[in-house]
Amino acid sequence: MKPATIFIVLLGFVSLFSDMTYEAARSIAGPYLEVLGASAALVGLIAGLGEFLGYALRLVSGWLADKTGKYWTITIIGYLINLFSVPALALVGQWQLAALLIMAERIGKAIRNPSRDAMLSHATVEIGRGWGFGLHEAMDQIGAMIGPLIVAGVFYFHGGYREAFGVLLIPAMIAVSILLFARILYPSPRDLEISKLQIETKGLSKVYWIYLIAVALNGAGYADFPLIAYHFKKVATVSEQWIPVFYAVAMGVDALAALLFGYLFDRKGLSVLIISVALSAGFAPLCFLGGFYSALIGMLLWGIGMGAQESIMRAAVALLVPKEKRGIGYGVFNTGYGFFWFLGSVILGFLYDFSINALIAFSVVLQLAAIPFLVKVRKMLH
Repeated sequence: MKPATIFIVLLGFVSLFSDMTYEAARSIAGPYLEVLGASAALVGLIAGLGEFLGYALRLVSGWLADKTGKYWTITIIGYLINLFSVPALALVGQWQLAALLIMAERIGKAIRNPSRDAMLSHATVEIGRGWGFGLHEAMDQIGAMIGPLIVAGVFYFHGGYREAFGVLLIPAMIAVSILLFARILYPSPRDLEISKLQIETKGLSKVYWIYLIAVALNGAGYADFPLIAYHFKKVATVSEQWIPVFYAVAMGVDALAALLFGYLFDRKGLSVLIISVALSAGFAPLCFLGGFYSALIGMLLWGIGMGAQESIMRAAVALLVPKEKRGIGYGVFNTGYGFFWFLGSVILGFLYDFSINALIAFSVVLQLAAIPFLVKVRKMLH
């Protein structure tokens, strides 16, 4: 196996156990906040603010990584905050404290992601941008699928939220151990990037900013899972025990979609991303208006969209930004995406209390509005 592939797989295992930790928590965060007394608007605000912080701070961490070259140090610090905020949720009994830990988990992710993605981008040149990021995302989402099933198992054996959060300390510790091992084996991931002609500019180009607009619109219309889970619990469309299972199914679809879209991206380019956006735009009416099985189909579409967002959306950035600016490139990308995700999540949370039909219209229209911008980017790259 090539060194670049080994590096991607190692970081894939880090993400697998990391996602097992925090995606398990995410699958029950909405219902947990509801149990602690938070309203739908608060759940939307907390989820949205957490996502905003989880993306906005990437601008700073990405700039810092490029400025200092301390990609590994920043990545490790971020993972420590990201992972150990989750089992700490077992120790709180107020929604305010839970909200702080939920946001701390997102902040940790903000700190480590630009540095980690920059390191990954160096390794993906040799095996293909789409396939490299797709492979990493697939391993990531295997963990995201297993984590909620662990939570479902805790509930099945009559455990509660505290037990569910507490058991997640185990995968958190495994993830950190593998991360430190990867740091020892690959102290300088930039050396993995071979010389290869690619579409780049000296800075952040016009096509990059158009691409960012498309990504931001898609993010603004994408309902975060805590709000979807809140709806499932409130209207009893899906029972409390089945909610993490639904999330696990979505994460499984996410993993498969990431591999498929990553493979196709290396051959067909942005056309694949356009198709994924069109498909995933249908999740909102199915999740918020349908019954059990319609909601399940909606979660499948939601998973397809997440698979595309976490694989080929990231892969495209590496094509648009030169390697010496990858940290800031991913930082700006994630900040823009996260800012509009935050705005969208807040609006969706308030629309939920006002009109579910309005929520659905907002979600679908904004996601579809991203397509013309993606078409423009595709034309500019050819």
